[in-house]
Amino acid sequence: MLHIDVRVEKGDIKASQMEFYAVNEKNEPQAVFDKEILDDTTYRLTINITNDGFCKCLEEGKYTIVMCKNGKGICKVGVSDDFVPKMADCTRQFMHHQNQGYLVNFYVVEETENLLFFMEIMQVVKDQIDLLNNKKLIKGAWKQFKNTVRGNMGRMVWRTYYMHYAKKYAKRKKVVLFLSEQGDNLRKNLTSVMECMKNRGLDKEFTIRTSARPASYRKLPRKSMAKFLRQVAEAEYIFLDDHVPTFDWMMLHKKTKVIQLWHAGAGFKSAGYSRWGHQGCPAPIGCHRQYQYGIAGSQKIAHFFSEVFGINEEQILPTGMPRMDEYLNPEFQEAKKKELYETYPICKSKKVILFAPTYRGVKRADAYYPYDIIDFDRLYDFCERENYAVIFKMHPWVSQPVPIKEEQKDRFVDANAYGNINDLFYVTDLLISDYSSNIYEYSLMRKPMLFFAFDKVHYSVARGFHRDYDETAPGKVCETFDEVMEALNNEDFEFEKVERYIEEQFDYIDSEASNRVIDWILLGNMPKELVEKQEKLQQRLDKMRQIDLSQWGL
Repeated sequence: MLHIDVRVEKGDIKASQMEFYAVNEKNEPQAVFDKEILDDTTYRLTINITNDGFCKCLEEGKYTIVMCKNGKGICKVGVSDDFVPKMADCTRQFMHHQNQGYLVNFYVVEETENLLFFMEIMQVVKDQIDLLNNKKLIKGAWKQFKNTVRGNMGRMVWRTYYMHYAKKYAKRKKVVLFLSEQGDNLRKNLTSVMECMKNRGLDKEFTIRTSARPASYRKLPRKSMAKFLRQVAEAEYIFLDDHVPTFDWMMLHKKTKVIQLWHAGAGFKSAGYSRWGHQGCPAPIGCHRQYQYGIAGSQKIAHFFSEVFGINEEQILPTGMPRMDEYLNPEFQEAKKKELYETYPICKSKKVILFAPTYRGVKRADAYYPYDIIDFDRLYDFCERENYAVIFKMHPWVSQPVPIKEEQKDRFVDANAYGNINDLFYVTDLLISDYSSNIYEYSLMRKPMLFFAFDKVHYSVARGFHRDYDETAPGKVCETFDEVMEALNNEDFEFEKVERYIEEQFDYIDSEASNRVIDWILLGNMPKELVEKQEKLQQRLDKMRQIDLSQWGL
């Protein structure tokens, strides 16, 4: 996020017609800044450099900022003398996909009495030192080049294959594809919407297709890819619940509407474009950029999801999470409790702690959790004394079993093999987590939470948070295992934070999220206020494209 404070020396800054545009070398407005009035003379301009309003990064080039009123340029933005020496310190380089970099540089150009503000954006490649003098590097670079060419040729073939079927099926309407590339089964957000469609008889109006493959982490045969692309080409609507690697390089036909039913609620760890400049950040153009809509639990947190996906906040619909429909059903809750007590009988007569942190590492292949930071003996003694049992439920990517001693199995349970973590919340009295989004669903149980954030500083730097951790965690934050044990012994959970969290995260607490997804997206019955927000954004972008700033450009 780029923030610039601009002081206006003449005129009424409260005039609603005032707009500020980033203007390129061709004198064309490329992005409009959001603006906030700080005082009687000062605006704060803000823009997300990864989203210019058209769901793409600000393009390479040089930009000035032009202030406009009623569609006409008034003046360019300059820089105060005292700030000029500090401008170089504001330069930023953000590394992203495959050692590529996005450089944002600020400087001034003298024009008569003014020092004009300039911003230059460049795409750069990470240097390979002494490449020409190093035979190993030359050999490695040549091998990488050949692999890249081979891979691109394969993709060209698949693109041609896809476009053939996309044109063939271009007039086919009301085909809905529920798609996951993360495993052999569709997860709950997708199945909840699909089953709701069937229960409402909409499977007679819409053709429903499904595709579930572990393609994100396993090489699959060509015939699997061929079938996948035919299904994608046929669909008018595609519902996802995670990232689809093929869509990073396969631009979909204009008839196709992609809707992201993201699998996670609102946790803390950064994902997608909120990891801009961190390892694991996506390329500037990719899967996320193709979404027509994403969903969230409330309008207050829509901006978190829009940043992750690199799309506009107006495209995030506060439907709530479809998987919550069943989760909040009282009859389902009672049935699951009975099932869980049969599966884990040691929990029936005890208070239950659910220990459920996220993974460490970058991806599925290297995911782990450092079990050595847990004092299992000390925790076991506490459980014996206070009549607790602990269910350990690690992230699905963590393959290492929990190191539970044989003599501690009367109090400790490794539930990694259990499918849906949400079910475990019904029998849980206290959740211990860290940066995971599982707190989203658990908060509606209105039970206490503890946050064991032993690597908070390291994690925030390496992975990134998309909001302040200590301020928004709905429970007590502990940075050492000693602090965790102290909180357990004193029952110090800062439980009052839970209700505040719920108020921010949920516009609806009911079992109607799937119906809202269907009504708002498939049937076109979106609430008037959401439609108006989208129309207002489109009008703002259309207005920018119509403005003639030839006399105010570079």
